[in-house]
Amino acid sequence: MSEKKIEILERALKREKAARKAAEKILEDKSKELFSISEKLKKTNTKLNDILDEKSSKLKRVFENINDAYLIIDLSANVIEMNDVAQKVFGYNIEDGNFNLSKIIYKDDVAYALSAFEELKEKGFFNNFTIRIFTKNKEVKWVQVNGTLVFNKENKPIAAQGIIRDITEDIKSQNLIKESENRLSSLLLNLKSAVLLEDENRKIVLTNNKFCELFKIPVAPDLLKGEDCTNAAEQSKSLFKNPDTFVKRIKVILANKKQVLGEELLMENGTILERDFIPITIENEYKGHLWTYKDVTLQSQYHKIIKAQKEKYSNIITNMNLGLLEVNKQDQITMANNSFCKMSGYTEKELLGKVGSELFLADKDKKTIQTENNKRAKGVSTSYEITIINKLGKKRNWLISGAPNYNDNGELIGSIGVHLDITHLKELEAQKAKILKELESSNKDLQEYAHIVSHDLKSPLRSIDALVSWVKADNQGKLDDVTLQNFNLIETTLETMENLISNVLEYSSAGSKSDKSENVDLQALLKNLKEVLYIPKHITLNITNKLPIIQGDSTKFQQLFQNFISNSIKFCDKAQGIITIDCIEHPTYYQFSVKDNGMGIEKKYHDKIFQVFHSLNKRADSTGIGLSIVKKIINLYEGDIWLESEVNQGTTFYFTLKK
Repeated sequence: MSEKKIEILERALKREKAARKAAEKILEDKSKELFSISEKLKKTNTKLNDILDEKSSKLKRVFENINDAYLIIDLSANVIEMNDVAQKVFGYNIEDGNFNLSKIIYKDDVAYALSAFEELKEKGFFNNFTIRIFTKNKEVKWVQVNGTLVFNKENKPIAAQGIIRDITEDIKSQNLIKESENRLSSLLLNLKSAVLLEDENRKIVLTNNKFCELFKIPVAPDLLKGEDCTNAAEQSKSLFKNPDTFVKRIKVILANKKQVLGEELLMENGTILERDFIPITIENEYKGHLWTYKDVTLQSQYHKIIKAQKEKYSNIITNMNLGLLEVNKQDQITMANNSFCKMSGYTEKELLGKVGSELFLADKDKKTIQTENNKRAKGVSTSYEITIINKLGKKRNWLISGAPNYNDNGELIGSIGVHLDITHLKELEAQKAKILKELESSNKDLQEYAHIVSHDLKSPLRSIDALVSWVKADNQGKLDDVTLQNFNLIETTLETMENLISNVLEYSSAGSKSDKSENVDLQALLKNLKEVLYIPKHITLNITNKLPIIQGDSTKFQQLFQNFISNSIKFCDKAQGIITIDCIEHPTYYQFSVKDNGMGIEKKYHDKIFQVFHSLNKRADSTGIGLSIVKKIINLYEGDIWLESEVNQGTTFYFTLKK
């Protein structure tokens, strides 16, 4: 071997020895380090035990009286300490030993528990950690845990502590609530009323099939959750009869945030909806609102019909002052309405249970009631009059319409009577008899006067008419056309003269003061006049407002309106004539108007038409006295008369009558 190779080998051996020494040095250092670590671990374990003893002593004093379970575990989940409540919750005692939390975790929650424990080690705490556990008796419980790490003086985690609350009953309650919510959601989904629940930001929380149907929304209700309703009203307004009103009203309701119930909406297709708005607040904080829409078309129409019928019959009964009385088979009063109480003077309380015949009737009329009650027992309805004594001791005349009263089973339980106080009518009948007697005497004098006028004035006219007829007959075939025409003119003039005499007599009596003064219902007077007057089919008579009751002579008022109406009919030149009568009440007088769409009157004749014998149209049936008679009657009642007219458009006569 050469020296050079020996030298290389020696160098290699030296390096190997150096490497061995270095390795031995490292091993020695590591051994010392491991020994040091081992010693430190022993000290740490001792300190941990000391700390846990100290912690346990302190925590035991702090948590021994709390209502929630309290645990201390090491970092391997072994239970080191627990209070009495924890023992009750888990069923374990600390003396049992080997109590490790990982062994009591519900199997489906193990992964979740491990992730939560990692979070605890990473963050040093966790809050409201909810999990299921098995008790010693294998009972499943829900618990809520709030945990924190326990650190030593060197700020290293050495254990964990937690407060555990048994929330099993709360979870059961929540599950029941959830089930109820699911059932409610299913119910709302198929409800016949449309439902829309919005949160405070107008996002849809819940809606149902009926809502989508009413508002023509072509998607399932579930797909609408979370949608913004801010512009929903604008998008749906075309479905409603008054679109702008629909939008404005929603804005007002949302701004007010107050409950709205039973608000009706009319849709374009005729459907009537009833809308409710219910704001939702939790602890005085607005959380949203609920809209409900219900189709009440049929109910609304039905209610309108019922309301109209109720008002109709109620008005009839009210206006007729009808008293209703129900009695049982012993004639004891079981029901009396307000009108009957007013008629009799008794209160309902005073009447109930009393025998009507003993309370109101004299002996002579008790037999009448007995006879009528026998008829009721046989199912017969009748009307009859009796005289009663009211509570004030005054005699009153009643007209009674009685009928048998049956229960739901068709059994006779008594009778029902409709009572009308006709005392005033009886008094009027007596007055009428007296007036008729006076009228009979007056009519006799009037007839004598009419006979004289007819004989003294009309007889010569009729004689002339007869002579003309004789001359025409005697000279038949001898008279030329001009002569015959003149004879015809004479006959027409004689007829006009006879009408003129009749109208003069009417005019002479029109302005005379009458001793007859009564309350005249002009509405009823016009109704009767429409039946008496001949009104052609092409003319319509309208009364705009209800006419008043006025003091005066009904004959003169009839004469007044008759002349106005006849005048309008006479001078109507339209295919469809319209006569309109109206009345406006003032503090001291009534202002009437009679309007037509006839020929009209030129302005220059407005004053002349009220003059006697003045007629603008020379007609055979017009003597020019009608409007002068009208003026005399109006003057008699301290009124004024004027007119407004336009040729070919019509005329309106205005007149006033003092109250």
